[in-house]
Amino acid sequence: MDNLVKSDETLDDLQNGYFLIQKKEGFRFGVDAVLLADFAALKRSDKVLEMGAGTGIISILLHAKKNPMSITALEIQEEMAEMARRSVIYNKLEDRISVLPMDLKDAPGKLGKASVNAVVTNPPYMKLGSGIVNPSQKQAISRFELRCSLEDVINSACDLLMPGGRFFMVHRTDRLVDIIVSMRNKKLEPKRIRFVHSSIGKKPHLLLIEGMKGGKAELKFMEPLYIYDDEGEYTKEIHDIYGRIK
Repeated sequence: MDNLVKSDETLDDLQNGYFLIQKKEGFRFGVDAVLLADFAALKRSDKVLEMGAGTGIISILLHAKKNPMSITALEIQEEMAEMARRSVIYNKLEDRISVLPMDLKDAPGKLGKASVNAVVTNPPYMKLGSGIVNPSQKQAISRFELRCSLEDVINSACDLLMPGGRFFMVHRTDRLVDIIVSMRNKKLEPKRIRFVHSSIGKKPHLLLIEGMKGGKAELKFMEPLYIYDDEGEYTKEIHDIYGRIK
């Protein structure tokens, strides 16, 4: 199985019985992916679609934590999709996770409208013109809205979801108004939101949001999530989410 890992890659132990192949240099998963996989309230009977899968970390964590019926992971960058597929093969999850090199905007037409129960996504956070674009094209596509916008993500998610299907996303707090407006315009009603703070006393920098296709207007605010305690160590909740013993 080691021949699945290339010389410029690492094989990282996720501490849950699964492993992930990543580039030694370049985009590597962060805490936002781990928080989203924990936040997504999935059922064992769900057919799940992940949009913008990158390394495949979220799909693998979703399988490990929630064990839905099936997961289809879309990734527009063919090299990233191929690497994610090798992680799936390494973990012997080919019958549970499918990785497709596909533009999420094409997904409703190719996979079928109203075809999944849940959509999970960690999309590019940055609008074009809102910062310095990373010189690496691969990293820039992951972080800036070069190949898809927030509206593209929400439009495709709504088309793919069955009535009553659920949408789970992690994003930056400064995009909150855009997120709420776009979701409601597509009748993807925001139902649950949680703000993520680096530590107590700091402003939130990330948000986790759940929407329901055709849901009634009722938004619940969860308790804030703090990443670090006063001593600069991970909080107990973060250790619990990672599955670590503090």
